[in-house]
Amino acid sequence: MIDLAAYSSAVQAGALVGAVLLEAFVLYVGYGALERVAAPIVEKITRA
Repeated sequence: MIDLAAYSSAVQAGALVGAVLLEAFVLYVGYGALERVAAPIVEKITRA
């Protein structure tokens, strides 16, 4: 883990905001991919 305690509070806040944005992007892409895979399967189940 990266130790940010030696940096100023502005750098720590920027790193936190960056980490949250990166996590949001990863989740957005991941759920989008999951939806593309799962949507046809769910549609087949509901039509059966």
